[in-house]
Amino acid sequence: MKVEQVVVDARGVQLPGELAVPSPVAGLVIFAHGSDSSRHSPRNKYVAQVLDRSGLGTLLFDLLTPEEARDRRNVFDIPLLAERLTAAHGWARQRPGLGDLPVGYFGASTGGAAAVWSAGSGLGDGVGDGGLGRASDVGAVVSRGGRVDLAGPQLGSVTAPTLLVVGELDADVLRLNREAQQRLRCTNRLEIVAGATHLFTEPGTLERVAELARDWFRAHL
Repeated sequence: MKVEQVVVDARGVQLPGELAVPSPVAGLVIFAHGSDSSRHSPRNKYVAQVLDRSGLGTLLFDLLTPEEARDRRNVFDIPLLAERLTAAHGWARQRPGLGDLPVGYFGASTGGAAAVWSAGSGLGDGVGDGGLGRASDVGAVVSRGGRVDLAGPQLGSVTAPTLLVVGELDADVLRLNREAQQRLRCTNRLEIVAGATHLFTEPGTLERVAELARDWFRAHL
């Protein structure tokens, strides 16, 4: 498997990332991390490794520059985070060997909202906007403990099959996901991981998240 340190150009903003591409590769999953996290998130990296072993490429990248991340308003600016995710999608479309692959999004915490927002909005048409991906280009979405409620304006516009994974003991986020799910019109499922809190640190719970994500992407990409 080829692993490469890359720089994603998001409309002139340079964002470091890590691209892993197994051979053969069946699709690409782009990760959107949550607040107080980065491309180095150990939980996202674990999920990415499981996906890589199943034949899916992965791209983990920083949604914000270090300077931007110091402003807490940016961390919760879902339209901005979604725009960066869409830009990464367009960047991947221009990479040799990746352009024709089906693409999915995996978002955690606020990154879950960014993934849903990006999947549901038409931030670019892929032609006259520097290669930004279209919402219709998104083949599947998985949210882990995501604040998908923050993507409220776009929930009804998502067409990609969407899996919401929430810990059983993450009561507030579980409630918000239940409410958000009622606004989704796409194929969707809410999967509750028994005994898990928000960060899925309990034994076996993150492994369960990775299995669910792997199966969802393999089925829908």
